[in-house]
Amino acid sequence: AQANEGLHTQLLKKHTQNKPAEKLLFFSFCSFMCLSYIQDAMLRKQWKRAAEFLTFYIESLEKDFSTEYMGAEILCHRFHNNMKEFSSFIEQMKTLGVKRYLKVSVCLEHAFHLLCNGQIDEAYQNLSLAESWRFGEQTAIQDKEMKLIQAYRGLLDYYSWSKQKNILLEHDLSVEQEMHGCFRKAAMNLKEIIKIPGVWDLFVKCYVDLLEFYGDYSEAREVLNEYAYNSKFPANPNAHVYLYQFLKRHGESKKSLLSALKILHDIVPSHELMIDFHIMLQKSKKRKKRRLGLEVIFAVLDYAGWKENVKAWSCLARQVKQIVISEKHLDWIKQEWDPRRDWWPAFHFSRYSAKRNWQENESLSYEKALVAGILLGKDSKYFKYVSHRGCKAQVKRFRILKKFLNKHNPVYLRLSGLSDSSVQP
Repeated sequence: AQANEGLHTQLLKKHTQNKPAEKLLFFSFCSFMCLSYIQDAMLRKQWKRAAEFLTFYIESLEKDFSTEYMGAEILCHRFHNNMKEFSSFIEQMKTLGVKRYLKVSVCLEHAFHLLCNGQIDEAYQNLSLAESWRFGEQTAIQDKEMKLIQAYRGLLDYYSWSKQKNILLEHDLSVEQEMHGCFRKAAMNLKEIIKIPGVWDLFVKCYVDLLEFYGDYSEAREVLNEYAYNSKFPANPNAHVYLYQFLKRHGESKKSLLSALKILHDIVPSHELMIDFHIMLQKSKKRKKRRLGLEVIFAVLDYAGWKENVKAWSCLARQVKQIVISEKHLDWIKQEWDPRRDWWPAFHFSRYSAKRNWQENESLSYEKALVAGILLGKDSKYFKYVSHRGCKAQVKRFRILKKFLNKHNPVYLRLSGLSDSSVQP
C-alpha cells in the first residue's frame, strides 16, 4: 500500500507540472487516488501523512471546494498553533480556482482559525482584506457572498461594541464616541445579511441587541417578526424563541406571547419554553386554552429528555388532579391518554422507574405516582411501589395521595372504559 501511495504521488507530482490535454484523464485518476489517501490518513488521524499528500494534491483543488475544509482540518491538527504554516496554506487556497471571483469559505476558515488563537485584530483585518480581494470572473452569487464576509466582520464590530458598552456601564464616558462608531459599522453589516432568506440566528441576536440598547424597539420588533413569519425564510424554532423573549422583555400582551409560543409548540413540542406555555394557558379563563394546556404538557412528556423533569410532572399532576376533583372535562384526559395507553406505562411507569425515582427524587416520584394512579389506577406498578414506600417512610403527603386515589378510583375506571361492576374484587 505504501509503495502504491508513493507511485501515485510521484505521478501526480509529475503531471501537475505538465498537464497536456491528452493526459487529463490520467491526471484525474491520480488526483482521485491521492484524495483517497488523504481521506484515509484523516480517518486514521495520521496528520503528518495527510499533510504530505495534500501538498501534491493542492493544484487539483480548483473545482473541489470541500478540500479547503480538509486542508484546514489537517493543518489544525498537524501544526496546532503554528499560524505561519496555516496562513501559508490559506494563501495558496486563495490563489487557486481562478474562475472563482471570491473564495468566501477560505477567507472565513482563515478568520475562524485566527479567532480560535485569540488573534481578533488579525481576523478583522483578514475579513476587511477579503472584501477588496478580487480575482477572476464575478459570478451571480458574489453579492450574497460579499454580504456574508461583511456580516462576520459586523460580528467582530459587535464584539468591540460590547466591550466598550461594558466600560461605559462602569461610568467611563470616554469610550462613548468609539462605541457608537462600532455600533454603526456593526449595524450596517448585520442588517444586510438578515435580509437574505436563511438561518441567521447569531446575526439577528446581535443586531437586535444593538437596536434595543439604543431604544429602537420598533425596528427590533420588525426584524424579529420578519425573521419569524416571513415565508421565504426556512422554518426556524429559534426565530420564535427570540421573538417571544423580546416580547416578554418589553411587557407585551399575553395574547402576543401565546401566539409566539403556539407556533413554537407546533414546530418543537419538546422545547423548554413549553412549560411557560402550559402555565400561561392554565391561567386562562377560556376553556379552549386550558384544553390546549393539557395537550401541551402531555406532548412534552412524550420525549425522553423530560422523563425525570419534576416541573413537567408537577404541571401534569396539578391539571389532571383539578379535572378529577371537579369531574369536569374527563374527556380531555381520555383523549390525551388513549393514544399513549399502549406505550406510556412502559416508558414512564415501570416498577424499575418507580424504584429509581423513589431513590433519587422523592418529589418526582410523588408527582408521577399521582398521574400513574389516575391514568392506570391504584393497582398500577408505579403507584403501588411509590405509595407503599412513602407510607412506610411515614411521609404524610403519600398517605394523603393514597386516600385521594382510593376515593377517586372510579375516574380511572371511566378513563379505561370500564364500570365498577366489570372489575373483579
